[in-house]
This record gives sequence, structure tokens and C-alpha cells, in this order.
Amino acid sequence: NVGGVTATSLLGTAALMTNSDDARANTEWAEWFQGNYRLMSQEEKDEAAARLERRYSAEYGKEVTVDTTPAEDGVLFGYALNIQKCIGCRRCAKACVEENNQSRGDQEIEWIRVLKMEKGDFEATKMADGYPDSYGIQVGGNAYGAAGVVLEGEHYYEPEKVPEEDAFYMPIACMQCEKPPCVKVCPVRTTYREPDGVVVVDYNWCIGCRMCIGACPYWARRFNWGEPKLPKEEMNPQTHYLGNRPRMKGVVEKCTFCLQRTRKGRYPACVEVCPVGARKFGNLLDPDSEVRRVLATKKVFRLKAELNTYPKFFYFMD
Repeated sequence: NVGGVTATSLLGTAALMTNSDDARANTEWAEWFQGNYRLMSQEEKDEAAARLERRYSAEYGKEVTVDTTPAEDGVLFGYALNIQKCIGCRRCAKACVEENNQSRGDQEIEWIRVLKMEKGDFEATKMADGYPDSYGIQVGGNAYGAAGVVLEGEHYYEPEKVPEEDAFYMPIACMQCEKPPCVKVCPVRTTYREPDGVVVVDYNWCIGCRMCIGACPYWARRFNWGEPKLPKEEMNPQTHYLGNRPRMKGVVEKCTFCLQRTRKGRYPACVEVCPVGARKFGNLLDPDSEVRRVLATKKVFRLKAELNTYPKFFYFMD
């Protein structure tokens, strides 16, 4: 037993990987995997990044960098979104695709979804959520906040004119939970929480079991059912090993707060592109950061707070 991973717990996965019904073969594979699997050291990540840089540069015909910058001490990233300002333009979703090298075309993957719902009574009700000025929201009959959440609405619409009359918009992405259920269920520890609070996936170790997708209450993870379609001319060459480097068939991916940007002192792409300034980002440990000022002065709530996942993605109202 290494880190709670046992041969027994991996039998089902082994069957998927070997495509064999032979119990002995599955057990041997699981035992081998159990004895050899471990997290990579920073030196090993650097060596892997150098190999990937050579491979990606040759594949995409441009100089590709694979950054391995680790989390900075004293930093805990947090995100806040003003749902009163969001106009539903979906520029955030498109900018995310371009920045983070998601699959395009008929296999397009979007890490951000923007729910378009019919506007109803917009009423704030104070909730005891453990944060100053923490609120729940009642929109069109669906409850958001500590009392429970129903996430319903159209989210792959193509806006022609926004905001649309009588429409309410609610963007949703990975909540970067402090207690992420996706991490708990991963049988091979390929997804984990970084010291700066970002939940990441090491694509080289993902076995495609999709248990994390089932465990996520926010529908934040995506699976590459086929070979991702990433045109060479659209590939962003500035990548991070745990972030937006090109993925492969059979692995899970998700928002990483644009690690290739944020660990260099930049905003995530979705924050930069928002035309109404509805998105805020910063260090939760810095009392002078944008996100801390939001928590201190605005009406704030978190999705599905009753699940005790402690998201670091907050919604607020002026």
C-alpha cells in the first residue's frame, strides 16, 4: 500500500488499461504500477519539460516552451466574479480556449461555461457561510448558496447581442476547492492540489478512469475522447507542464488559473478579456489584493457551500 493505492483498488483500472479479463495479468499489472508509481521531483519535471519542448516544437513548427515554475511561497490564488456585471458575451470561454490549447472544431473543449437563464426575482439572502458578508442568491426559482444549488440553463449558446433582455448569466469553471473531491477519488494521485491552491492534473500519469469527473460537483473537468484537434497556427507556445501544454487522447483536463500566466505575475486570460471588468483575481493571503477587497466589502457567496469543498472561486454583488 503506497499512499492508499492498493493493487485491489486498481484492478478495475488495470482491466481498462490491458483490455484483458485475465485476473492474474491484471493483478500483476496493478502490482507493478503500485510499486513504480510516484510523484515526479522538480528535477524530473524539468527533464521531462525539456523533452516535451523538443517534441512540441517539432510537432507544431514553432518554438514551444514548457514552464515548470513551482508555486510561490505565501501565495494562495483566489477568484471573484461579479454576477451583476456579467453580460454573457462568452469572451472568457473563447479566450480560455485560445490561451490553454483546448481541442478545436467538432471536438472543442471549453473549461468555462456560461449559463444563460431566464431572469427572475433577484433577491439576496444572507447565509452563514463562514465568510464576512457571505450571501446566497435566489434567481428564477433556482437556489444558489448554502441552501443548495440547481445549475440549469443553456451554456453553449452563440450570443448575437448581449446582454439579452430578460436573461441572467452565470459563468462557472473549476472552483479550485480547498478540499477537492476530485483529488480524493483519483486512484493514482495524478490530480492534486498545489501549494498555491490550484488543483492540477499531470497528464502523463492520467489513466483516463474519469472518477474525478464523476466526483466533481461543479462539472469542471473535461475528457479527451479523441485525439485533440489543435491547429498548428492556433497553438499557444507559452505553456506550463501542469497547465496548458498540449494534451493527448484519453486524459482529463481542467482550468488551472492559467498557471503559465499567474505564476509569472499576470492575470488569467479570462480576467484580461472581460469587457465589463466582472472578474477579479489575486492572492488570498494578501489583504491588499483585489480578491481580498472583494471578500471584505461585497456580498459574497460560493456555489454548493453545503458540500464543504471550500471553493476559492467566489461570486459577488455590488
